[in-house]
Amino acid sequence: MIAILDYEAGNLTSVALAVRHLGAECQITSDAAVAGQAERLIFPGVGAARSAMDALRRHGLDRALREALAVGKPVLAICIGMQLAFEWSEEDGGTVCLGLLPGKVKRFSFSAAQHIKVPHMGWNEVVIKRPHPLLADLTPGAECYFVHSYYAAPTDVRLVYAETEYAGRHFCSAAGKDNFFAVQFHPEKSGEVGLAIIRRFLSWDGRIAS
Repeated sequence: MIAILDYEAGNLTSVALAVRHLGAECQITSDAAVAGQAERLIFPGVGAARSAMDALRRHGLDRALREALAVGKPVLAICIGMQLAFEWSEEDGGTVCLGLLPGKVKRFSFSAAQHIKVPHMGWNEVVIKRPHPLLADLTPGAECYFVHSYYAAPTDVRLVYAETEYAGRHFCSAAGKDNFFAVQFHPEKSGEVGLAIIRRFLSWDGRIAS
């Protein structure tokens, strides 16, 4: 069973529908004990960093994530799930996050003269920087769907598996370490390209070598 973590952030149903469409069983849960019994976890969400971190801690899901990673269970983080995996976010005046990956989360910043919309919303190319089993089906030019105002900036470039460009700004759109993989875009809303990533996650053994 796949546990989809419910920490009072949005977009959980879309993720569950995508997983079930691919023929896998899943359960949306805020119960850390249920999450602990799952064979793999999805850490999705749309929301604000501070309230999301508060809810994670209140439900004990921060511990459930760490325990799952410690025993080698595959974990996929999506959107704010990816951002919360880093050490600190600029959002809400500064928020201490999980620290699963080294680095910070920054807000898109453009001059008024550029007339660039934030949040970044829409389809953009995901450019692979390092091979990863979950990205094996992506071809050059493949696009995924993004909705975000903040982006992760890992301090270790070896954690960056894909990048995306928005208004001249290149940012990390996929990062990972060992059995943890995170994407800034929404695979559950990215058509066949996104479904291919989720499909690979459902059978991924948590190892980097494919």
